[in-house]
Amino acid sequence: MRIMPAPKHALAVGPRVYLRRPGPRDAAAFIAGVRLSGRLHRGRVQAPTTKAGYAAYLRHFAGPKSRDPASASHIGVVVCRLDDDALIGVFNFSEIVRGAFESSYLGYYAFAPHAGHGYMSEGLNLVLALAFVKLKLHRVEANVQPTNRASVSLVRRAGFTHEGFSRRYVKIAGRWRDHERFAMLAEDWRRLRRSGH
Repeated sequence: MRIMPAPKHALAVGPRVYLRRPGPRDAAAFIAGVRLSGRLHRGRVQAPTTKAGYAAYLRHFAGPKSRDPASASHIGVVVCRLDDDALIGVFNFSEIVRGAFESSYLGYYAFAPHAGHGYMSEGLNLVLALAFVKLKLHRVEANVQPTNRASVSLVRRAGFTHEGFSRRYVKIAGRWRDHERFAMLAEDWRRLRRSGH
C-alpha cells in the first residue's frame, strides 16, 4: 500500500482518510456527492443539494464561529480519501454545550460511491479523537433511525453505548422519525483506546 503524505490542512489523519474543514471550493463535489446519494440519504438526511444550501451549511458549520473550539456551537468536518482527496462523507458536531455539560450531538453521512468500504468507520475514529482531545468534550451523542442498519453498525463498531429510544425525535423530509440514542463518553473512549479498539 502506498503511503500518502498528510495534507497540510488536515485536522487528523488515518491510514486511508483524513479530516479537514469544508470550504467554498468543495461546493461542486459536495453537492454532486449529495445528489448521487439520494437513495442512501432518503428519509434519513437533509443534506444541501444547491449552492445556496451549501453556502448556508458552511456559514453554520464552518464559519468564523466554528474556528474557536472553546466557544463554537457547531463544527463540521469532511472525510477525504488520502490517495486522491475524494470527498467520502461528513461529520457534524452540533449543539455543543460547554460548562457542566461538555457535550455535543454528532450527525454524519457518507456519499454513496464510497459507502460500505470502511472509510466512515476510520473517519469516525478520527472524529472521536478530535472530540475528546482537541475539543475536550465529555460526551458525544449520536441519534440514529432504527432502520438505518449501516449507521447503527457504524456507532456500535466504534464502541458507542445504546442509551435508549426517542419516539418521533426529529422531523426529516416532512415526517417525525423515531431514533435510537447512542453515546460515547470521554472515559469510554480512553478505555477503548487503551484496549486497542
